[in-house]
Amino acid sequence: MNLFEIGILDFIQNNLRCAFLDWFMPIVTVLGDGGIFWILFTLALLIIPKTRKLGLACAVSLLIDLALCNGLLKNLIARTRPYDVNPDIVLLVSKPGDYSFPSGHAAASFTVVGALAANKSKLWIPACVLSAVIALSRLYLYVHYPTDVLGGAVCGILFGFLGAWLTRIILSKFHGGAPGGREKPGKS
Repeated sequence: MNLFEIGILDFIQNNLRCAFLDWFMPIVTVLGDGGIFWILFTLALLIIPKTRKLGLACAVSLLIDLALCNGLLKNLIARTRPYDVNPDIVLLVSKPGDYSFPSGHAAASFTVVGALAANKSKLWIPACVLSAVIALSRLYLYVHYPTDVLGGAVCGILFGFLGAWLTRIILSKFHGGAPGGREKPGKS
């Protein structure tokens, strides 16, 4: 599988590399570093009263992603990076210090997409577009295999839906026990 995936990465290097993308992709990938863009996005949602519940769902989802993707899966699978397999590649970014699978950038990005979609927020559409560009940047920059990015995206969507579901349960406990903040019948 590694040779096939290296072939895809080499195809990208040989056919898509250009001055503009060499400038653009490192900038885009920074948005996913440590999930910083998605953390700031979540904080913005939490600050605005109208989107506070949505922000909470994103925050819970990102915490799940941090624990399961970066804390568990990366270390459990311990996949080497593609630039370690092909040392002839000249990287446009610093070498990441962790393992390759799943892509943390893709996972964090699609975690927020999942949380937004699970809450039926139309924000999931622009978030998905940005997430896809961030994920593609990881391939362009030769720091992840395609299956790392795909695995990160799938994990992220699952973590987003899980976080949204847990948030609904948490909020129902704090708002009279019923979803949407309504009290259970018979309570006064």
